[in-house]
Amino acid sequence: MNSWIILEWIAVVAGFACVLFAALEKIWTWPLGIISVGIFLVIFFHARLYADMTLQVFFLVSGFYGWYNWKYGGKAKDDLPITDSSLQEWVLYLAIGFLSLLGIGYFFDTYTDADLAYWDAYTTAFSLVAQILMAQKKLVNWLLWIAVDLVAIGIYFYKELYPTTILYVGYLILAISGYLVWRKLYREQMSATQQPDLQEMM
Repeated sequence: MNSWIILEWIAVVAGFACVLFAALEKIWTWPLGIISVGIFLVIFFHARLYADMTLQVFFLVSGFYGWYNWKYGGKAKDDLPITDSSLQEWVLYLAIGFLSLLGIGYFFDTYTDADLAYWDAYTTAFSLVAQILMAQKKLVNWLLWIAVDLVAIGIYFYKELYPTTILYVGYLILAISGYLVWRKLYREQMSATQQPDLQEMM
């Protein structure tokens, strides 16, 4: 087994654990994610997936932001609650994603030897949006991750990055589970905040 495969498997295990903890709303997701993306940054450079490589740099920075925000982003500098998004916010998320896709895809297709430039740009652009929404504990982040993972599975299989392909199949399952778990937690959160209001009105 060569050193690249060993590194890839380390990144796979850390990445899977990262998403598992995210689905369970546990703060350990962030340090594990930082380890995983640091390794993937090197792997994607070697595979000439430059948009994905650039994405890992963003993930590295956002990992520290998310770690802090989950712990201290609440109104009283406490744990950040899960929140939903309005239709207008959804439109904004999609607009940012598609505009970023076009810009990133054009750049890497025109100025580099990147493979699958626009497909790679799709996963990059919408991962950027999803990562920011996860750091803000927006419920809809999981729906965007599902859309990203479906395409990423095809890209990594085509590039013969088989451990990474397996990882993204796992990510897809965890993203679906994460959405269901967070939706349940969000509803419980909303019920808990509404009960004191009802008691005050009585």
